[in-house]
Amino acid sequence: MKRLLAVDLGASGGKCFAGTFDGDTFAMDEIHRFAHEGVSVFIADRTGVPAERTVWDDVLIYDHIVRGLQAYRREVAESLDSIGIDTWGADGQFVSADGDLAGKVYCYRDHRLDGMIGEVKKRIDARRLYEITGIHFQPFNVSNQLLWFMQHRGDALRPGSVYLPVPTLFLYYLGGVKAVDSTWASVTQVMDARTKQWSGEILDALGVPRDVMPEIVAPGAAVGRLQQPLAEAVGLNRARLTAAPGHDTASAFAAAPAEDTARSLIISSGTWSLIGKLVPEPITSDAAMAANISNEGGIGNVRFLKNCMGSWLVQELRRGWRVADGRESSWEELNALTEKGRPFAAFIDPDDPGFYNPPDMEAAIAGYCRQTGQDVPQDRGTLLRLVYESLALKYRRVNEQICGASGTETAVVHVVGGGCRNVLLNRFTADALGLPVLAGPEEATAVGNLMVQAVGLGILPDLHAALPLIKQAFAIRTFTPRDTASWNEAYARFQERVGGGV
Repeated sequence: MKRLLAVDLGASGGKCFAGTFDGDTFAMDEIHRFAHEGVSVFIADRTGVPAERTVWDDVLIYDHIVRGLQAYRREVAESLDSIGIDTWGADGQFVSADGDLAGKVYCYRDHRLDGMIGEVKKRIDARRLYEITGIHFQPFNVSNQLLWFMQHRGDALRPGSVYLPVPTLFLYYLGGVKAVDSTWASVTQVMDARTKQWSGEILDALGVPRDVMPEIVAPGAAVGRLQQPLAEAVGLNRARLTAAPGHDTASAFAAAPAEDTARSLIISSGTWSLIGKLVPEPITSDAAMAANISNEGGIGNVRFLKNCMGSWLVQELRRGWRVADGRESSWEELNALTEKGRPFAAFIDPDDPGFYNPPDMEAAIAGYCRQTGQDVPQDRGTLLRLVYESLALKYRRVNEQICGASGTETAVVHVVGGGCRNVLLNRFTADALGLPVLAGPEEATAVGNLMVQAVGLGILPDLHAALPLIKQAFAIRTFTPRDTASWNEAYARFQERVGGGV
């Protein structure tokens, strides 16, 4: 019997799962869960003008990881074979040779990055950057973050400092690790997609010293062990620290029970919707670049995908209504409202920049409707339905772009992650694309994290051997298309109102 721990950190919460491999069986149990979010403070810089700064509470997150270890010791066993951590695909901080961070860990939605894509493009040609990295242009890319740091905080970079990506930061707290796996490194827009090493050309263009970047290792590699004092404090052995797929999307895609990857569209559904296919090699054609499709490192393959907005819009609507009402609506209440909402009342592009981090999401959606000549929804149910319908229609557009750029067709859609619990969105997706949707596993990120750890430890020979274990352990729900005619008509209107761009 082998026992592993998956620490799954998302942008709004974290979870710890114990995975048990016993012969031909696999079981996974949640042992700790916590909420966290970016914290905004308003601080003046040297000009005296106060500005919002959004940061992560990394010490709080670390404390909850330790609580997860303590829960494992109480509820599971006193020995642990491996620990793997996955996180969102951005952010990090430099650590000095003495172990001091060069500042707080900024959140990827912080407004300091609003104009950084243009700054990066001034340093290196956009086509060349995409050719090397295969990564599309997003405000939160680590390339933007590194350039901002060198421009505004470069004097804080001490000799011997190393950049720690978010998953590495917590592995560093656990065991002094200073390496990152290639799935996370691949999304930075700094790693060469073909050599799987940091691009010296890009680092030089950004003014980042080459020696401050961490070592890139393969997913599943051993990178250290729990610090002895920490192991003693929580009552565990010095468990191995494994470079699980550090990027949560890589872990989620690894858990998708897709038999024919060329004909399977995979959607990792949560705060973001990561929509793509697994392909053997990076595709950096003009068509792929024009569609803003990324080539993210997988496990023996490439995730050819687009990073689209997901439940963030509904989460922000819910947050705004919590403030207005003085109470938080349950998801069951919101789902009931959505079912009663008016179908196809209006459409939005979920990826419009105005929805990235507005002070009031409801006002942002109303403004978009007015700007595009559409009626503003007058009730919450119709507003929610507008968001979910627009998400499903955006999935259809992205599928067309990915199939066109990769030369493949899609026969089935796999929805994994927390969003696969959203029955209404799954129904909408099946109808919008006219394809069957297979939903599950819900905790795909943790499942993939554990499976890659298992391969790294030699428990499984490869990820293909994980498929029967995943199907045995988790229920997969099927949604078949039912109302494609009205959705085809809605898609035509969506294209007209939202446009046919990226």
